[in-house]
Amino acid sequence: MDDVVSNTRRWEDLDTDILVKIFQLFDIFELTSGVAHVCSAWRAACCDPLRWKTLDLSMLRSNFIKIPLEPFVYVDERSDKILTRLLKVSLSLSRQSIVTLIFHFNLYVSDDMLTYTAERSPQLKRLVLPAWNRIKRTGMCKAIRSWKKLESLTMPSIANPPYFLEEIAKNCENFSELKIMGPCDIFFASTLAAFVPKLRVLSLRCTTLYVDVLIFILDSLKHLEVLNISHCVLMEGLPPPQFKRIITELDPAIRQKATRLREFITCMDNSCIMCQRTRTDEGIVRWYKYEEGFWKEDEVKSLAL
Repeated sequence: MDDVVSNTRRWEDLDTDILVKIFQLFDIFELTSGVAHVCSAWRAACCDPLRWKTLDLSMLRSNFIKIPLEPFVYVDERSDKILTRLLKVSLSLSRQSIVTLIFHFNLYVSDDMLTYTAERSPQLKRLVLPAWNRIKRTGMCKAIRSWKKLESLTMPSIANPPYFLEEIAKNCENFSELKIMGPCDIFFASTLAAFVPKLRVLSLRCTTLYVDVLIFILDSLKHLEVLNISHCVLMEGLPPPQFKRIITELDPAIRQKATRLREFITCMDNSCIMCQRTRTDEGIVRWYKYEEGFWKEDEVKSLAL
């Protein structure tokens, strides 16, 4: 009986392309749980560049509580350990082939984690950033210097945008696409015009947007092709005692300015659920209140996740 040759094929003898397709169906937790240690064939399939074009961490959120002092959140040790392990294994297996990196907006990444990731993903072209709280200016600038091929960015709002966008302008010559998940005031808009004047795609959906900021963007970003202001609360500044009022319909002069764009995407419909949510949240959508994954949506196809 011992001399009988078995016709059963072994897993490690499976064609590598088939293994790669199978592993592409695994989520990040499954793929980093030890699959690559089964045998050399499985490790080769786990390290295939096709599997690592996108590193999607959008299902991973930090377990945190808000605190009154900087960084204004406390992240428990277990959350950090899980993220650190996932990053180390993923970045080792990917062998610098990651092109798209997606963080959850409620993932609180530290400086060390961000720079560690940036140094090991130099081919990155699309980045969806997490919350800023634990990322310092030095860490962010160091990361951007590693991402010289960056083209597309989704980011939270930032209080001091010049240093960040200047770093992008210096290091990312192909940068052309931006989504801001938060307010865009005149300071932010003027910073865009100063440092990324060749921006082609801009999404400002689901936030408060003043008319003068919208006009400035249309006048200043000469290379802009696509602008998304869907579900925004459009405001007009007024002198005291009124100060501001909500605009319910775009002025024809604004629409005329926008005719040069390939796409000008708007939605100011009272029956639209997303418009209702933006107004309810006073112009800053609190994504955590709604369906998981809702924050990933965008009317601009290239920015939707």
